Amino acid sequence: MKHLTFKNGDQIPILGLGTWKSNPGEVRKAIVWAIEAGYRHIDCAAIYQNEKEVGQGIADAIEAGLVKRKDLFITSKLWNNAHRHEDVLPAIQKTLSDLRLDYLDLYLIHWPLAFKSGVSFAQKREEFFTYLDVPLTQTWEAMQDLKVKGLAKHIGVSNFNQNKLKEIMGIGGQHPEMNQVEMHPFLPQEGLVNFCLEHGILMTAYSPLGSPDSRNEKHVEDPKLLTNPIVKEVASKHGVTEGQVLIAWSIAREIAVIPKSTNEGRIKENFEASKIQLDDHDMMELRDIGVSHRFVDGTFFTGTNSPYKLSDLWDS
Repeated sequence: MKHLTFKNGDQIPILGLGTWKSNPGEVRKAIVWAIEAGYRHIDCAAIYQNEKEVGQGIADAIEAGLVKRKDLFITSKLWNNAHRHEDVLPAIQKTLSDLRLDYLDLYLIHWPLAFKSGVSFAQKREEFFTYLDVPLTQTWEAMQDLKVKGLAKHIGVSNFNQNKLKEIMGIGGQHPEMNQVEMHPFLPQEGLVNFCLEHGILMTAYSPLGSPDSRNEKHVEDPKLLTNPIVKEVASKHGVTEGQVLIAWSIAREIAVIPKSTNEGRIKENFEASKIQLDDHDMMELRDIGVSHRFVDGTFFTGTNSPYKLSDLWDS
C-alpha cells in the first residue's frame, strides 16, 4: 500500500474506507471487513451520525487481534455548528468518546461555514453565523490548540478553496496539513491540487466514484462516472472494474482516496485497486474525458436564507 507523508514524517495510507452514507446497522461490520481486507485508514465525521458504530467496529477489530490502535489512521471532522473557539474542544471530545479513541490521527474542519450551536443543518437565516460572527481564523486557532493538546496528531480542512486556505494560512502558525475535497475525472481540481502541492498540503478525494446520492431525485440526470465510455475502456484494458479505475486514478495522482462501501465484496474489490498501475496514456484519456461535473455542489448551504455564496466554497 502506497502512503503519503506529512512534513513530520508521519504517514497516511493513500487508500481508506469512507463512511459517509454508511447506515447504522451496516457500518460496524464494514469496518471489521475493511481491516481484515487490509485497510488501515478510516474516514469519519460527526455529521455522518454513525461514529459510535464506527467506534464499535474499530474496537471489535482491535479486540480480535486484527490490529493495534497504532496501526490505524483515523480521520474525523468538525461539524459546522462547532466553529466557535469554545465549541471546538467539546466537539472533538464527543467524537473521541463515540469512536472510543484517545486521539485522532487527523481532524478536519468539515466546511468553511458556520451554524449556530445546536443547529444540525441550518435552514433559516437566524441559524447561521457569518464570517464576522465566527471568522475561519478563530476556528483554525482552536484546531491548532487541539494538536498542542495531543487530541489530533494532524489538522486540516475539507471543502476549502484557495482563498479560504490563504485566509487561515495568513494568521501564521500551523498550516493545514490536508484538504479533503470531491475529486474524480469529471472534477480533477487541477488548480486547487497545484496550490496545495505548492504549499505542502496533502489532499484526499471524496466521492471518487460519483455521488452516494445518485438515487436522489436531484441527481437522476447527473452524468455517471461508472458508465462513462472512457472509464469503461480503461477498465477493459486492465481487466478490472470501472470503480477500481477511478480509485487507481487518484492514487496515480498521489492523492488519498476514500471510497465508501458497506458490502464485503466491494470493500475487498476497492482495496485491490491499490495494485493497479495506470499508464500515461490512461491518465491522458481520463484527463481529456470531456465531462465536467460537481456532484456535491454546495447549494444546500447557499440558498436565499444563507449568508454564504458558492464562491465561499469553490474556486471560480
